[in-house]
Amino acid sequence: MSQKIKLNATEDVKELVTAASRCDFDIDICYNRIMVDAKSILGILSMDLSRTLTVNCHGESQEFNRIVRKFAVA
Repeated sequence: MSQKIKLNATEDVKELVTAASRCDFDIDICYNRIMVDAKSILGILSMDLSRTLTVNCHGESQEFNRIVRKFAVA
């Protein structure tokens, strides 16, 4: 699954990382050539959060999908 998201606040990042940490598969967040592990709060906070980010899931979780949809952009 690949989904475009926008994180507007530190609380959004915390919520996404918490949900990703519960998954037993890899989840990456990227923009341009930058890619970080979605389970790394410092990695995500080091990204430019003013940009639209892409979440790439290498597995399936209903709970994580619900969180991702919350931050989805068109």
